[in-house]
Amino acid sequence: MPRRPPKKPDPALDLTWHLLALSALPCPLTPAALFPAAPNAAVELEVGSGKGLFLASASTAAPDRCFLGVEISGGYARMCAGKLARAHANNARIIHGDANLLVRSLLPNACLTGVHVYFPDPWWKARHRKRRVLSDLFLQHAGRVLAPGGLLHIWTDVEEYFDEAVAAAVGTQSFAAPEEETVEPAQHDLDYRTHFERRTRLAGEPVWRARLKRSEAPAAVARVEFPENSQSEPQSPDA
Repeated sequence: MPRRPPKKPDPALDLTWHLLALSALPCPLTPAALFPAAPNAAVELEVGSGKGLFLASASTAAPDRCFLGVEISGGYARMCAGKLARAHANNARIIHGDANLLVRSLLPNACLTGVHVYFPDPWWKARHRKRRVLSDLFLQHAGRVLAPGGLLHIWTDVEEYFDEAVAAAVGTQSFAAPEEETVEPAQHDLDYRTHFERRTRLAGEPVWRARLKRSEAPAAVARVEFPENSQSEPQSPDA
């Protein structure tokens, strides 16, 4: 079933602070520089922020931390920015662009305390598997950008994808053995990490969850130099 078009935010909302274009960001990018009011705060990254439920909820629940999201869809990036703007969430921002480019080329070593990947597209067909975000290379760079002790959170409703991703993360030698993440029963209608988690749990379908702690091991890879002209976006933030 195709996704419904994202709702457009109220045109009266000022999205200047909350919505960023990948093509406009410096390289390398120090995430703390995006939050000048809290330069020493821990920064966590969500890959594929969708409608922005996690960013909105986490930034409210943890005002002492900062949250950065990245979303490839311009429409959903704007929807997420609108949600953050309505909540006056000054400790959360959303980047419209490709998470692979952000993680592999813009972010410096050990700059994050958390990376969250919730319900990534499984790309079922064999010829599309190369599009999966939780690739070996992405996971190597996730280890590179996380500080020692930082956490990689992987949640999905696809067991095969979960097993492959966790094994690949451990195989980078940047992470300790995975720990299962447990969740409490939802206390209200939006007491979920994402809207997809809400739909999956309400349908009684299983969810596989793990968190992996960044070890003290050296990074397995070096930051990739940003290819010339590679910051062009697949879709305008105004889409």
